Amino acid sequence: MKFLRFSDLCASGQARGQRVFIRADLNVPQDDSGAITEDTRIRASLPCIQMALDAGAAVMVTSHLGRPTEGEFKPEDSLAPVAQRMAELLGRDVPLVSNWVDGVSVAPGQLVLLENCRLNKGEKKNNEELSKKMAALCDIFVHDAFGTAHRAEASTYGIAQYAKVACAGPLLAAEMDAISKALSNPKRPLVAIVAGSKVSTKLTILKSLAHNVDQLIVGGGIANTFMLAAGLKIGKSLAEPDLLAEAKAVIEAMKARGAEVPIPVDVVTAKEFKADAKAEIKKANAVVDDDLILDIGPETAKKLATQLKAAGTIVWNGPVGVFEFAAFENGTKEIAKAIAESSAFSIAGGGDTLAAIAKYGIEKDVGYISTGGGAFLEVLEGKTLPAFEILARRAKG
Repeated sequence: MKFLRFSDLCASGQARGQRVFIRADLNVPQDDSGAITEDTRIRASLPCIQMALDAGAAVMVTSHLGRPTEGEFKPEDSLAPVAQRMAELLGRDVPLVSNWVDGVSVAPGQLVLLENCRLNKGEKKNNEELSKKMAALCDIFVHDAFGTAHRAEASTYGIAQYAKVACAGPLLAAEMDAISKALSNPKRPLVAIVAGSKVSTKLTILKSLAHNVDQLIVGGGIANTFMLAAGLKIGKSLAEPDLLAEAKAVIEAMKARGAEVPIPVDVVTAKEFKADAKAEIKKANAVVDDDLILDIGPETAKKLATQLKAAGTIVWNGPVGVFEFAAFENGTKEIAKAIAESSAFSIAGGGDTLAAIAKYGIEKDVGYISTGGGAFLEVLEGKTLPAFEILARRAKG
């Protein structure tokens, strides 16, 4: 996928003296008093902002925060805490500008933060008039918010349509590169791990990947539904029996291509869903009616680890067991370890996946960790994200 990169515009001097509008993702968690509890997204936005300042641009940055009602300002919707934290991190003033749609005063070398973009009427529905007004504020629009790339809104899509120049910031470019490397032109074998509680929430992803991957590892409640489809008993485990036909179709689609969905050969069960529940390792065909399957067994974990170590590319979305409970974390731990030790290019995304990566300390061993939950899942579904589509279209001129 071809798109303009902001880094190239800066390196060639094309950003000097220009008005640059950066759409960042500064949607950080806050406590009840409004204090920021975790600032990763603010830190992640700084390289793009610093790049623009170093290039001699007049810099405007905006983001959404929470779910405000358009046209109704409330203090809790303000980016004021973000401006304060950004100022601390950059070691410079970051003025916060309200009611900015009709004009912003900013000079080369200056930085301003524009108040919560979702307060603007027409933002969510990608209003044309609003989009054109935003585009008129700048010479260069920089999309650097992958977490919003699956939404066509005025500050993510409309502005890119009408701005003189539209390009990808370093964060978005890195996501586009990693996704392309993993899915468009992967080194094979391509192994995908798709886990979670329900097949229904990941069905389109499973169907899409079934046509592309060499091995499709399913975990969590999804694996239970696939075990049922393979004729195994799963006791009182979480599953979706009404989706057996869908699960069988995925298995058949993989088989037709000479690929496979590995079904667990052993599992870890308990009688109740509790951290201190007694864990029991069983063969997959020995599950009884009052068993809950809460993890894959050691033999399955070992088999999957071997496949992952031999992979060329790995896509990981979801832990394979209840890894929050020590007795049922071995499967996810072994998978994480295998990904860390594999020479494959790996891309991982999704909240629980990031929590597992952090728990087992393998951040440095994963090729790329995606920051966008919903956007990452839509890419796995085979969808072209609106942000990617418009930036590719604008790059063609």
